[in-house]
Amino acid sequence: MAAVTFLALIGAAGFRAAPGALMVPLNDEFGWSTSVMSLAVSINLVLYGLTAPFAAALMDRFGVRQVVAAALSLVALGAGGSVFMTASWQLLLFWGLLIGLGTGAMALVLAATVTNRWFHTRRGLVMGVLTAGSATGQLVFLPVVAHLAENAGWRSASLVVAGAALLVVPVVWLVMRDHPEERGVRPYGADETYAPPLPASGGATRRALGGLAFAVRHRSFWGLAVAFAICGATTNGLIGIHFIPSAHDHGMSTTTAAGLLAAVGVFDIAGTVASGWLTDKYDPRKLLVGYYVFRGAGLVSLPWLLSDSVHPGMVVFIVLYGLDWVATVPPTAVLCRRLFGDHGTIVFGWVFASHQLGAAAAALGAGLIRDVFGTYTYAWWGGAALCAVAAALSLGVRSGPDGQSPHRDAVPVAPPRDDPTGDGVPRRSARGGGGRAGNVEEGGRVPE
Repeated sequence: MAAVTFLALIGAAGFRAAPGALMVPLNDEFGWSTSVMSLAVSINLVLYGLTAPFAAALMDRFGVRQVVAAALSLVALGAGGSVFMTASWQLLLFWGLLIGLGTGAMALVLAATVTNRWFHTRRGLVMGVLTAGSATGQLVFLPVVAHLAENAGWRSASLVVAGAALLVVPVVWLVMRDHPEERGVRPYGADETYAPPLPASGGATRRALGGLAFAVRHRSFWGLAVAFAICGATTNGLIGIHFIPSAHDHGMSTTTAAGLLAAVGVFDIAGTVASGWLTDKYDPRKLLVGYYVFRGAGLVSLPWLLSDSVHPGMVVFIVLYGLDWVATVPPTAVLCRRLFGDHGTIVFGWVFASHQLGAAAAALGAGLIRDVFGTYTYAWWGGAALCAVAAALSLGVRSGPDGQSPHRDAVPVAPPRDDPTGDGVPRRSARGGGGRAGNVEEGGRVPE
């Protein structure tokens, strides 16, 4: 199940690699400005984020493989349909709307759903491995997309992305299942007292909004959400979209810049898996502080590192930024699970939505800065300042109104049995129907 989820995330990651490599060819052919193309990417990123919590609820209601297969089909339709574009509004439709909805229906909320359902131990490590799927997709597709865009045209590159998404659909349909009991097994690490969860009830919209209503009453949610928005701004929004155009401004070829960005994906795999392992052993909040400080230092130095060739300083930046790229995901996802219990996956969906809103704002803002000032320097420095804010917010995260720090082996009580949030999630009694991971035990704690 984890392997197929990894494969599905790779299939959906093709478009994540495409915009940065295709912006220059689109500008050459159609004359579209950086701001217009950044707007299309921003729409994509907004939908990529806002779709996530509803997708988590849809997976609960209708099944994982149904949602994932439909999402991959949307990605293929958007990437394939884009080859017929002749006007900028069509870019907003294909890149923005269709691919935004498709990738958003999977994204990291798929990784969180599979991790929480199929694993009771090693959740941080598994989340790190699955998160690395997106980096692997970037690694696989970016050099191919850039090479095709330069030599065969951007349309060929778009068709490759569409084909990759479609190829994963039959594998997802044949292998994926919703819960371990459908395969006759228990979640990894669960003991013999484990009992399958009750089926989800209620509409997906009601569940998603109910999870948000529950989360917004907790200060920790806002700390995680704003910090993760800054994470999105300084990865997907800035480096992911604008590194290649910025390097091109300094005389570097698109293929060379794409190769450097792909190398970020190589080191991101190692960094994210290592972060998952560390998350199982250390306080996730302290890990987040270190990651954001590290990232800010890299962005401060970037304006002096960009040039027309690859030099040792740039190599060091690529290695370090790659290790840090989405290392923030495992500790953030685990904190959501520990702090919000049964709501954890949907709450993480909303936190991830903030990640993409931050990415969208940065993608558009950096494009505007480039058009107004003729340089990306102020965008890099602004991102560095935001990283300092994210570090402070992460350090201030607590488990709830009592100010208690999160503990690795327990989480605060999820909403009581009468479901005051109105999310439609049925829950078993603390003293009856036992066995389900997530039932409330004495002392008001929920076992992880």
